[in-house]
Amino acid sequence: MRHSILFTIFFTLGISTYACAQSAPAPQTTPSPPQPEIANIRLPMGYIPNVQFAPFYAAQDFGYFSDENIAIEFDYSFETDGIALVGANNLQFTMASGEQILLARAQGLPVVYVMVYYHDYPVGVVAFPDQNLKTPADLKGKKIGLPGLFGANYIGLRALMKVGGVSEAEVTLDSIGYNQVEALISGQDQAVVIYANNEPIQLAAQGYTIDLLKVADYVQLASNGLVTNEKTLAENPELVRRMTRAILRGMNYVIQNRDKAYEICTKYIPGLTESDERVQREILRATVEYWQAEKIGYSDPSAWQNMHDLLLEMGLLQQALPIDQAFTNQFINP
Repeated sequence: MRHSILFTIFFTLGISTYACAQSAPAPQTTPSPPQPEIANIRLPMGYIPNVQFAPFYAAQDFGYFSDENIAIEFDYSFETDGIALVGANNLQFTMASGEQILLARAQGLPVVYVMVYYHDYPVGVVAFPDQNLKTPADLKGKKIGLPGLFGANYIGLRALMKVGGVSEAEVTLDSIGYNQVEALISGQDQAVVIYANNEPIQLAAQGYTIDLLKVADYVQLASNGLVTNEKTLAENPELVRRMTRAILRGMNYVIQNRDKAYEICTKYIPGLTESDERVQREILRATVEYWQAEKIGYSDPSAWQNMHDLLLEMGLLQQALPIDQAFTNQFINP
């Protein structure tokens, strides 16, 4: 009898358990958000392969771009070429200096600057001490070598000339490509326009004493950064966010790991292992200072206003532009 009672209890519990199992809802699973399609990005850099691009090389090496479903190709053509391609929507992104965005928009090209790369304008002019280049006014009468009458080098020179009250008719401009160091040493030019984090270090390493005028010591201007166009912003803002996020991760890595970043650069820069390592590491150190800021990637509106006003004064802009349409800070946060 006792066995019958126990059997009845266990049988009843089994039926109840089975019924509960049958009626219990299936566990809910949250579907993974769809991954964006791979974006194939060709990025004009505006300069030759160089340690100044270490954040891009780090972002590529550590997979920061691939994490954002971006397949990137570095293109080392001139920044003016990149601006034209992005303005025509033939490419989505380019690297360019602030003045190029304003000049392009004045010509109807809908380019927009979305992330600062250099927080200070890196252009300067160097000369040997016998040229007595102490202030921008001392540029008067000099033969000055520069890559060409375009880009940040040319605008930076014109900014210094404006500060010094020197007209273009009072100097001789010599378009020499990226051979500033050689042109100065050989005596081809009395002064050369350079990036302050590059050629002055090369000259010092060769034992030369130089005088250096930095644009940033005289005026704060919108400098190099990442540029897209209005169509990309309107139709694919998430791609812009992914692109800036990958680059900013690279910048932060290099700032914190300069020596390791240098080793990564050797994979991307032809001939770097045969060059003077001490000089190249010093160039990287100097460049890191241009990336560091309270808020990395953030555009200072006053720098844009200064650039705009300078271009107007120089006659490179014929009329005022709405500068708030030329740049945005909405994509620099993760």
